[in-house]
Amino acid sequence: MTTSTNEIVATCQALFDDLSFSYAREWKSAAPGRIVVGYMPFYVPRELIHAAGGLALGVLGGGDQLEVIQGDAYYQSYICRIPRSTIELGVTNRLDFVDAMLFPSICDVIRNLSGMWQIMFPQVRSRYFDVPQNFSDAVGGAYYIHELNELRDMLAEVSGRPVTDEAIRAATGLYNENRRLVREVYAFRARQPWKAPASEVYLLMRAGMILPVDEHSRMLRDYLDAAAADERPRRDNSRVVVTGAFCEQPPLNLIKSIELSGCYIVDDDFMLVNRWEQEDVPTEGDPIANLADSYLHHSASTAAKYEPDASQKGLFLVDAVRRTRAEGVIFATPSFCDPALLDRPMLQRVLAANDIPYIAFKYAENSGQMQPIREQAGTFADSIKLWSTP
Repeated sequence: MTTSTNEIVATCQALFDDLSFSYAREWKSAAPGRIVVGYMPFYVPRELIHAAGGLALGVLGGGDQLEVIQGDAYYQSYICRIPRSTIELGVTNRLDFVDAMLFPSICDVIRNLSGMWQIMFPQVRSRYFDVPQNFSDAVGGAYYIHELNELRDMLAEVSGRPVTDEAIRAATGLYNENRRLVREVYAFRARQPWKAPASEVYLLMRAGMILPVDEHSRMLRDYLDAAAADERPRRDNSRVVVTGAFCEQPPLNLIKSIELSGCYIVDDDFMLVNRWEQEDVPTEGDPIANLADSYLHHSASTAAKYEPDASQKGLFLVDAVRRTRAEGVIFATPSFCDPALLDRPMLQRVLAANDIPYIAFKYAENSGQMQPIREQAGTFADSIKLWSTP
C-alpha cells in the first residue's frame, strides 16, 4: 500500500505526465461493457457517468507537454489555448478510446468546441452540457432536471444499459465521500500549508480527474495520513488565494513558482468539478432532483457561473480569504479567458472595499518563462509582510 507522500505524489505525477491516458485505457479494457466519458474542466455531474458504468475522464488540455501543431488550424490566435490543445489530443489519437465527450457550460469557445467535436469525431457522442441561469426551482430547476435526464438517456445509449435511480444514488454517495475528503485536504492545507504544498495538492486533485472515484478517495485518505505525519520546515511565507484558473489549468511550474516566491497557496479554484457541491447531495428521494437542487442552492461561486444577486458578486473571494486566513489574492488568469478577465475588475473592487491586497497576471497552459511570475509574486509576498496591518 502506498503510504508516503513521496510515493503518492509520484503516482499522481505519472498520471499527470501521461497524455496517452494509459490508466483509463487499461481500466476500460479490463472488463466488458465499460465506457469512458471525457469532459472538459469546470463542472459536469460525474455521478451520472459513474452510474452508467463509466469512468469520468477529465480532459484538461495538453499543458506544457504537448506541442500544438494541427490544433492551431482550427482556432484563432486570440482565444485561450485549451481548445487548441484539446483538438491536438483528439487528432493525434490520444483520445481514440473515449466513448463520449461532455463540454460543460463555461464560455462560447467551449460551446464551439462541442460542435466541432461532433463534426471531427462523429463516432463519439458529444454534448454541450448547459446549466441554468435562472436559479428558481420552478424555472432553472425544471430546466436543469430536463438537461440531466437528457444526459442520463444519452449515457444509457452509450453504455447499452439503463441508468437507474439506485445506481445514481450509489454514485452520489461515493462522490459525497470524495468531496468531503477533498474539502478535508483543502482544510488541512489551509491550516498547515507547509505540510501540504499546493503543487502536491494540485497533482492529487488532478489524479481525481482520471482515477475511479473510490480509488481516488483512498488516495486522499492516504495522503492526509502521510502529510500529517511528515515533518517539514515551516517558513514565514505569505498566505494567498489563487483565483481565475477554473478552466485552462496553469502549468505545474507556475504553481511551484508562486510557492518558491514566498507564498503559501491556501485556497484556489483549480478544477472546481471536485468541489462544486458545497454540501452532501441527498441520497434519498429523486436522485435527479437532488442533483439539480444541489446545483441551484449549494454550489460554488465562480466567475464562470451566473450570479443572480449582483450585491453578492465577489463575496465568495472575501469569504475564502477570511476562512483560510489568507493575506492577499493572486488573480492568475489564462490569456483571453473572457469569464475570468471580464469579472476581474468587479472582483478587484470587492477586494479593495474590504482592504484585501491583490495582484494579477495572465498565463497560458504552455507558459515556459516563470521568472517574471516568480518575481511579481515574490514582490507581492514581500509587500504583504512589510505593509499589511498585523
